[in-house]
Amino acid sequence: MRRKQDEKSLIRKIERAFGYKHGKRLALALGDDAALWAEKRGAELILTCDWFLEGTHFLRDKHPADAVGWKCLARAVSDIAAMGAVPQCFLMSMALPESLTGEWLDGFLSGLRRASRALGCELAGGDTTRRDDVLISIAVIGETARGAALRRAGARNGDALFVSGTLGEAELGLRELRRAHGIASTRNDALRKHLYPRPRLELGQWLAKNRLATAMMDLSDGLSTDLPRLCAASGVGARIDADSLPVGSLTNMRDARQLALHGGDDYELLFSVAKKNVRRVPKEFRGLRLTQVGEITRERKILVTENRKTVPLESRGWDPFRGT
Repeated sequence: MRRKQDEKSLIRKIERAFGYKHGKRLALALGDDAALWAEKRGAELILTCDWFLEGTHFLRDKHPADAVGWKCLARAVSDIAAMGAVPQCFLMSMALPESLTGEWLDGFLSGLRRASRALGCELAGGDTTRRDDVLISIAVIGETARGAALRRAGARNGDALFVSGTLGEAELGLRELRRAHGIASTRNDALRKHLYPRPRLELGQWLAKNRLATAMMDLSDGLSTDLPRLCAASGVGARIDADSLPVGSLTNMRDARQLALHGGDDYELLFSVAKKNVRRVPKEFRGLRLTQVGEITRERKILVTENRKTVPLESRGWDPFRGT
């Protein structure tokens, strides 16, 4: 019979999972009322937070627990990547039922620990409580040189628009997961981008260091939803060439383009580059595909061209209040 958990034993379990030791910058963390972080001279801190909710962002009966652990941190760190910054540490607040404090929590912490190490972002503390469904809140602290952070504002008329990687694969994976029975296989290649997204940290930092991107954000809610946000911040419009979108090969071209335009959860980078610098953007960055998909325009309209026909781009990506 499994021993009942209390909050003290739950926190100890998290501490053991991370093998916690104080670092040079993180002088005080788990076990106290709050963490102590030593700020680096000449740097700016980047602060971001993200929810990861059962029933909204993951399904307990379909998503592997370790994928939940990986993704809840990866998606928050993607906001740091979008500003060309370096993640440093994170806080996690978690509510879960007592029934999940055994094997499920072990798997969750395994995935979270792998993400923490892979992304160079250490656990600084947080909070736990009991609830019937799982709620996870992640707050990440990143760092960049003072004045070097990339923003959504900054795109100008005539700038080229680029995206990293391939678009639409995460949404396609989610569709497959919903059709499947039981917990998804972590070995299924079609599901990997949905289950284990990779924040484009190195690319974001390279673009910031070389001052190539005039504006940038990550693609979490779909191109058709996120691009208008970048344009609104910059006070511009954009024209997308649907035929140039970097799509996956697991479905027909028409469906692939729709997934690329409207599918969420890709966590790729969308960035604009001044015309004079377009030649400085390689076709690949450390094996990651970089594709020019359109351009920034003066008129504040978002248009898409497909098969030589240009129409307004309808926002059909993820919206938590619309549900899809």
